[in-house]
Amino acid sequence: MKRISLLASLLLIGLWLGAQERVPLWPKGKMPDAQNHQIAAMTDESEAPGFKPDKHRIPYLEWFEKPANPNGACMILISGGSYHVCCDVGLIDMWHKELTKLGVQCVNFVYRTPRPEGLPIYQTAWEDGQRAVRMVRQEAAKRGFDPEKIGVISMSAGSHLALLLATSSQTPAYVPVDKVDQIPCHINWAIVNAPAYATTDGEAGGAATREGYGPDVKLSPVFQFDEKTCPMSLHHGEVDPYPPTGSTLVYRQLRRMGIPAELHLYPDKGHGAFGFERGVEFMTQMGFLGPVEPGVNISDRYNQDDARGNYIKENIWPEGKMPNAQEAQGTPYIEWHFPKECKTKAIQIIYSGGSYTGNDPDGFEVAPIRRYLNEKGITVVTMRYRTPRPKGLAKHTTAWQDVQRAVRVVRSKAADYGLDPDRIGIMGSSAGGHLTLMGVTSSRHRSYWPVDDLDRKVSCKVQWGVGIYPAYALTDGLEAPNTTGGNDDSAVLAPEFSFDLDTAPMLLLHGDADGWAAMNSVKVWEKLRAMGISAELHTLALRPHCFMLNASPGTGSYTYLERISEFLDQMGFTR
Repeated sequence: MKRISLLASLLLIGLWLGAQERVPLWPKGKMPDAQNHQIAAMTDESEAPGFKPDKHRIPYLEWFEKPANPNGACMILISGGSYHVCCDVGLIDMWHKELTKLGVQCVNFVYRTPRPEGLPIYQTAWEDGQRAVRMVRQEAAKRGFDPEKIGVISMSAGSHLALLLATSSQTPAYVPVDKVDQIPCHINWAIVNAPAYATTDGEAGGAATREGYGPDVKLSPVFQFDEKTCPMSLHHGEVDPYPPTGSTLVYRQLRRMGIPAELHLYPDKGHGAFGFERGVEFMTQMGFLGPVEPGVNISDRYNQDDARGNYIKENIWPEGKMPNAQEAQGTPYIEWHFPKECKTKAIQIIYSGGSYTGNDPDGFEVAPIRRYLNEKGITVVTMRYRTPRPKGLAKHTTAWQDVQRAVRVVRSKAADYGLDPDRIGIMGSSAGGHLTLMGVTSSRHRSYWPVDDLDRKVSCKVQWGVGIYPAYALTDGLEAPNTTGGNDDSAVLAPEFSFDLDTAPMLLLHGDADGWAAMNSVKVWEKLRAMGISAELHTLALRPHCFMLNASPGTGSYTYLERISEFLDQMGFTR
């Protein structure tokens, strides 16, 4: 009777997961490095009453139902569990359901745990993983997907395993046992959540003892990064004890190899899987879910001021008192764009890029954002700063003066408009992103001598910054595109950034294929994390400078404005 009850329970579990069939990975008696203490089971089974370990020694693939509208892609789902168990039952269920809706064939891969004795902690799981990919590829024709459209999605220790599969398929994990092992075991892309044990201070199998910091802390050498290394989307929480340094180091190596990748780092988040939607956008951008739709101009999508109420324009400097005035630069000013329905007391200041040779407060880098934020009920102040570059001064000097003055003017008038003088953020793109970094990191550094009481009494400190493809942030690109892509360790942050004690939290958005390299943003994020300052970062595969100008629906370049409002909400700036 108990046996019938157990079988019924297992049947119900299978129905709940939507699984069609289980296929063992190894022929009888041929599983490499078999160890008696290891099993292959998800924790919903292994922890159920009546579980019999001897019946669950062989790792397996669990095939889910065929999608209603298949697109030719297959995803292998890999649970985490510290290589002790396979525990992410909920994640496997969510991934399977959401990906199947998108037309992706899903298969759950259950590997051997707990950790093997006398071998690296990942060894038997890696053996199982290479065998699993071969068997999935073997099934492509039968199940209706492309054998070169096989991806993985993973969590924690499962992401360590995913990195092995993604970077090291040309290194055999085991001696071939049959003809299946003649099939290639490379994968075509990976969505990697919170990879554990990726840095040398944690590769032994625990939390990173030094939190991924230190010049001698490196990426674990187990990852070979061979010629079959695939594109990846890396997702990590900022305060994960299995540190995000693992993901940033993987990302940097992919960039060195010219392999498209995305990096998504989340402020104040611990160990977990975040940003599944970003993984879907990555697959969409890469064409793994089907043809990429034509790009749409951001200015065509946001071309009306329907959500704007009152409008005020004003100069920021008193007559005759503008520092370092140069006739060719014109007069800087700000414009207040109040929403018809104000939903927050926060204020967002926005300005454009333009290589410090020009800037346009009505261009595609500014107007669509202010319209979007007005729709969200946020007051926006746009700024025209002085350009072209001043003669006899650093390229950003007069623009930086204008930013500091603009923040003071906005702060001094905020209360009069029913807004909060201590909830002010700045945002800029390209050279404007560099200018944002100046405003965020160096507000204690005086850019000009006070010209009136406003300068003497009102702070130019901001509460947050949004840097969109910031240029000139690293020493390999102080005046032009980054000569090393920012990937070399010799490319360090520009000396003008003070990173003083008033440095504010940031959101950074950057195209992975930008000549003004994404590493500008990544290395700023790394510096902020080292200071204990919350920051969020998203890079976008295949996307150049001005990634939003013509973006395809369903991609991160198309939805980037949502990252801004989500950041403001999560950080509490707009509450």
